[in-house]
Amino acid sequence: MKTFKNLKYLGLLAIAIGFTACNDEEDYEEFLDQPPVDAVILPALTAGSADFSNYVAIGASFTAGFTDGGLFMAGQEDSFPNTLAKQFANIGGGTFNQPLTADNYGGLAVGGNRIQGPRLVFGGAGPIPLEAAIGPVIVGTDLLAPPTGPFNNFGVPGAKSFHLIAPGYGSLANLSAGLANPYAIRLTGATPNASMVELAVAQNPSFFTLSEIGGNDVLGYATTGGDGTDPITTATMFDFALNTMVTALTSNGAKGAIGNVPNITSLSHFTTIPYNPVPLDAATAGALNQGYATYNGGLQFAMTNGLLTQEQVDKRTITFYESANNALVLIDEDLTDLSSFGIPSFRQATAADLFVLPLSSLIPQGYGTQIQLEDKWVLTPEEQLEIATATTAYNTSIAAIASANGLALVDLNSILNQAAATGIPFDGYNLNTELVTGGLVSLDGIHLTARGYAYMSNAFLDAIDTTFGSNFRASGTVVKADDFGVHYSPGL
Repeated sequence: MKTFKNLKYLGLLAIAIGFTACNDEEDYEEFLDQPPVDAVILPALTAGSADFSNYVAIGASFTAGFTDGGLFMAGQEDSFPNTLAKQFANIGGGTFNQPLTADNYGGLAVGGNRIQGPRLVFGGAGPIPLEAAIGPVIVGTDLLAPPTGPFNNFGVPGAKSFHLIAPGYGSLANLSAGLANPYAIRLTGATPNASMVELAVAQNPSFFTLSEIGGNDVLGYATTGGDGTDPITTATMFDFALNTMVTALTSNGAKGAIGNVPNITSLSHFTTIPYNPVPLDAATAGALNQGYATYNGGLQFAMTNGLLTQEQVDKRTITFYESANNALVLIDEDLTDLSSFGIPSFRQATAADLFVLPLSSLIPQGYGTQIQLEDKWVLTPEEQLEIATATTAYNTSIAAIASANGLALVDLNSILNQAAATGIPFDGYNLNTELVTGGLVSLDGIHLTARGYAYMSNAFLDAIDTTFGSNFRASGTVVKADDFGVHYSPGL
């Protein structure tokens, strides 16, 4: 039989009303013996078959709490693992230590020399650098003054799957050669050559989360426009890294939850700039058309000589109009190569192309009109297919290893797809992927807001309930949207 102390009641308003209606002590005592009339009785929280006493998180930027283009104290405190740990504390979870930064500015320094700048803030119309809002700041998070461990959060912004198993990835001695990650350096302490997974396993976790493994393996390719400078990790390499991590983390019998890889091209970093953002008056459009007349004439020459079809000529012809919505001009390496005839591979963009967010400041300077866009600014349909193919392969492996090891699987891919298509409901809010206004994606267009990370933590709790028989959701031990904002004040 359940005792009163093991019940949770919602509807405290009814208690307050009832108290004011009590006329004497006898009435009040009788009232206390009865639950509120309109209360919802929730079951007591149970852990099921999981042990949350020593929780460790390993992953990349989402795990670290990276948001608004930086890692800073308030964002770390709102990281989804820290939020999860607070829920786990209700059922035996222990202390969750994070490598907190020195302040809320963001950015990194080495010996006082800045190597990364501060975070972004909302400037009224869109994202702006923090220093544009409050003036110059001193970046206080210095790699020569690392935080003291041991830690429970091994989130490393920028880390790819194989980086997390690589020795020396957190060694300051390797930083100048590009073989180390500054955020990993803050985690290694007296063991600079230890890998991130070795550090995590050394904490002897009873429960772990493994999240966004594979995200950076495609994200680097995407943010560089698929120009080849940051290639997609092969499925073979990804599988090796994934298996190495899961084998190590489960070696002592620990249970855990793993998130799969979202379709990153749905993020606002790639969807904010339309393919046709250029307003032109008649005179400017005419001048641009005159500038491309020789190029367009070359296309007609190529068709006459059987080098191009009419369809190919139509695709490559550049034409501007008196309009608010002229399409950008880009260099497309997948077009038939006519460089030997002096004809470049130009075409105007279509709705199937995606453009990286940093391009937004360059379009007013003539990028996409007089200056054709290089590969690094655009993801063509062919490049998007490469990302999608790799993402599908990664997620197939993640699902298989989760099943084989009894891990909870969190379908972050489906969540982001829904957010991009229709939005996802969260306590009366509809979170979507629109930059600034959507509530899910932070000002950098890639990482989540505090509210987005809160939703992510609930998604992990739901998957944990399903797999291990806990009842975080049914007992009401989940986080609320109103406890997490979508923008951090510049004055933090």
